[in-house]
Order: sequence, then C-alpha cells, then structure tokens
Amino acid sequence: MKRLKQVVMGLVTAMTLFAGSLSGFSAPVTAQAATSNASTTVNLKAKAGIAVDAKTGQILYDKNSDQALPVASMTKLLSIYLVLDAVHSGKLKWDQKITVNQATAKVAQNTNLSNVPLRAGHKYTVKSLYQASLIYSANGAIEALGTAVAGSPHAFVTKMRAQAKTLGMTNVKIYNACGLTNKQVGKLGYSNEAGSAENEWSAADQAKLAVALLNKYPEVLKTTSVKKMWFEKGTADATKMENWNWMLKGLSASYSKLHVDGLKTGTSDAAGANFTGTANNNGNRIVTVVLHAAHKSETDPSRFQQTQKMMSYVYNNFKTVTLKAGSQVVGSKTVKTNDAKQPTAKTALVNGLKLWIRNDQVASNVQSTTTLKKKLTTNKALEAPVAKNTQVGTANISLKGDQLGFLGNTKTTTVPLKVTQTVEKANVFVRIWRSIVALF
Repeated sequence: MKRLKQVVMGLVTAMTLFAGSLSGFSAPVTAQAATSNASTTVNLKAKAGIAVDAKTGQILYDKNSDQALPVASMTKLLSIYLVLDAVHSGKLKWDQKITVNQATAKVAQNTNLSNVPLRAGHKYTVKSLYQASLIYSANGAIEALGTAVAGSPHAFVTKMRAQAKTLGMTNVKIYNACGLTNKQVGKLGYSNEAGSAENEWSAADQAKLAVALLNKYPEVLKTTSVKKMWFEKGTADATKMENWNWMLKGLSASYSKLHVDGLKTGTSDAAGANFTGTANNNGNRIVTVVLHAAHKSETDPSRFQQTQKMMSYVYNNFKTVTLKAGSQVVGSKTVKTNDAKQPTAKTALVNGLKLWIRNDQVASNVQSTTTLKKKLTTNKALEAPVAKNTQVGTANISLKGDQLGFLGNTKTTTVPLKVTQTVEKANVFVRIWRSIVALF
C-alpha cells in the first residue's frame, strides 16, 4: 500500500512541478530579501522558510525564520549529527551490530509510520540503521541508534538538547530522536509530557543544524543522495527504501537547473510538510528550509515547489564574490601599531571566503572592521614586535546594505587576520622621542 502511494505521489508531483518549472517559479515581492535595494523575492507558501549559504550561513532569503514550529522527521538530522560524532570518536563502528529492544521494535513495527521492520532481540549494523534513518526516515532505526549512542532514549534526548545549545539553536523543544509525537513513541517517550508533544524549533535553527552537519560531516550527502536502497535484502524483512526527497535527480520533483543532493523531509499533522534541502550549483552550495507547507494529501508536492522557488530565486538573483586567502578587504587592510618602527602594519585574510551579492551589486559592497587579539595589543594597537604571518585578530566582514546578515543574528562573518610583514620594535630613542612629542 505504501509503495502504491509513492507511485501515485510521484505522478502527481511530476505533473504539478512540470508546469511550475516552465516559468522558473519567478514570484512577486512578499518577504524581505537579502539587500535593501532588492525588488523581487519569493512568494513562499509556507509558514516559515529560509535560504542560506551552506558554508558561512549568510542569509539569502527569510520568512518568519525565528518562529518555533514542529519539525517532525527533520529532527533526525540532529540525531544523525550525534551518531556521526559517535562514529568519528570511535564510540560506534559502522559494522557494529546493535540489538533492538522491545520498545523500539514496537515503534518500528508500526506500518502507519515511516519504518523498516526491526525485530526485538535482533541485531542490525550501525550502517544499515543509519541508512534507513536518512533514506527512508525510519523512526525505529534512529531510536535504536540513539540508544546505542547514549544508553537510553532519554539520555540521548539530553545529548540532543545539549548539542542543539552548542550549535546555537534557540527556543528548542525535544522529546525524542525521531520527530514523532510523545504518544507515538510509546515507552520511549516521557510519561510526564502530553501525548501530543513533539519536537519543535525554528527554520533558522534548522538551517544552523544543516550547515553545521554539512561542514563537519559532509559525507552525510553520500547517503542523503541515495534514491533507492534495500534494507535487509534477502531476508523476510527485506524492505525497498525509496528516498522521500523527491527533488533528487531523476525523481518526480527534480529540476534540471537545481542540483539537489539532500537532506531531509519531515511530515506530521501538526508540522504539515517540511523539507530541509541543499543544492550545489557550480560549486555554490546553499541550504533551504521550508516549514509548514501545505500537506493536503500524501501526494501534495508543495514543500518541494516552495523549495524550488527559494533555490531558483537565489541562483537567479545572486552571484558570489570570492575573497582569496592572503587578500585584503576594505576596512581591514592595516592595523595601528604600538612602539613599532612603522605606525601601521599591513594585514590580510588567513582563509578565503565566498560571499553572495545581488546581480545588481558590485564587489565593493564588501566591507570589514578589525578586532585585534587583546593579548597582542596595547591601547587598542598591535604591540611590537610581531612576526610576519602571525594571526593578530579577525576581519569582521559584512555587505553594505545587507538587511539579513548571517545565521546567529549577526551582520558579520569573521575570518582570521594576519600581518603580512614583520612588525619590528622601534629603538629606545625613537620611543622616548615619541613619548615626549605626545606630551605636546
């Protein structure tokens, strides 16, 4: 029955999106764009949404992105972040087998939910449960992994809450690893919480999570881009897993001008249809989040339509400016010195940086201020001597006229700043003379 639903959903989605793709989903103004002089943006039909650069978190589109809402199975990205942490630290191994307990198996055997049929007392590899969690949004699978990481479902929720705080996610409510309601997870849930309680946070928080996941564990895309895979193939529990992200190449909501390769859908009665997507066009990767798009039926493709609108808007209306490592940026080209031979020292970026500007803007819109390391300064100036290429502080880079800034409610992004020359100390006579002159 679930397989038949997917076929029907695919046909309806393909027909709906074909009509939309002919127009490129251009739309009139209804929400704030990334710069004050922008004249067009996205008519997003969802309660909240956001589009950001996948590396820097630069916000390119925003609609109610700070409003906390149920996120359903998009929760699994936070759980997967902790699973990958455990794998990279050696706590879990991909070929390690996990024994499923009775409470988790009961969730997994619920055919009304997205699941692979886990059996109590049976063992499954970390890798197979990880794949089922991301590709098929298997609720029992991610709960089993959470218990393996932390020892119990509630201990894992505690880790999730702590990780969310570390990532800068705010106003977060977390009750389980999978995104179901407290009632739906049964004994894995909390007896002192309402049965209707479910995980919620904002679109901006979801974007922070996705950006952090992609930057720390980019290998997650190898799995989120898989369209079909078998779980327990060759056994009585063999399940053909078909990715719920229909925007992947070749699936019903794919669009040839958008190279989507992840990340995660989420659906519930309270959440509606959600989707965290990522696309990489010509080396420029973005992350988009849609919260509470229409979900009138199992075949409703609205979340993907709205994602396509946002992604198309960004790629059609913005271009990138690359600041190379070793380059200078206006506002952070020099720093004042103290007791040095020269009154200033030249500085440059330690790392490169890519920024987005609207097509009607120029690179000169990029500007910066400098923050020096306190331990290297006297009277807010760089204290000589300082060796060439020493990191002396940060360049706080922003865009002139930018109204949205970056994730974390900041208008700037920071890049380490170094001196490009040796800052030599002036001899004692020069320093004495300067002190005398300063008196007058």
